[in-house]
Amino acid sequence: MKHFFSLCLIILSLQQFECQNTKDVYDKALALKAEFKYKEALPYFQALMKVDSNNIDFLSHGSQVYTRFGYLYMKTETEKQNYFQRGEYLAKKAISKDEKNAEAHYAYALALGRINENASSKQKIANAKLIRKEVDRAIELNPKQAGAYHILGRWHATIAGFNAVEKAMINTFFGGVPPGGSYDDAIKCFQTAISLEPKNMIHQYELANTYYAMGNKANAKTWLDKAMALPVISDDDKIVAEKCKDLKKKLD
Repeated sequence: MKHFFSLCLIILSLQQFECQNTKDVYDKALALKAEFKYKEALPYFQALMKVDSNNIDFLSHGSQVYTRFGYLYMKTETEKQNYFQRGEYLAKKAISKDEKNAEAHYAYALALGRINENASSKQKIANAKLIRKEVDRAIELNPKQAGAYHILGRWHATIAGFNAVEKAMINTFFGGVPPGGSYDDAIKCFQTAISLEPKNMIHQYELANTYYAMGNKANAKTWLDKAMALPVISDDDKIVAEKCKDLKKKLD
């Protein structure tokens, strides 16, 4: 796979200078990303960042693609973390170049969220404030960023799901977390994400999963049915569809 990406990088770099301009390559990369074709989009962003490693748009969107690629296609946890950490690095670099770039803050929160999924309780708690800070900033800069509301919803649900020991650690070692962290807040965020991206299955699934965590099986079934009624198009959808099947078994 590394050889494949290297070949793509060389080809795209040559195309950029001989057949296309940077804007054409960037537009193609964005189009692939918008279609959730991260495997195809990554070589384009790699080529773009090779040409201009300080471009804010290349860095912020490239970061998101690295993080999503790692989640979808890497098999081992070590491989996944390598991509997540690359995504984190690129997002932080983008923010250092332009603190007012919403996509960069979203990208940073996205990478941190993935890093946190298999982190220790201590690391999860340490990163909780930073994730909240970054996602809040992303929403402040772009109130229509559905992905940011999704991450914020997961943030609230995660904090709400902390056990007594983890909550004690938050208060003792980290001075508490920012206000929020309730299932009700999570529901509001997922509902907002759905209103912005009604055809993105992951939002409906997470809303259903939140209702399930609250013990509200009726609403969980309602939203799970809506999620499962959506077409499975991308590789991301395939993973969510499997999660939907698992949740359905719990609800039956």
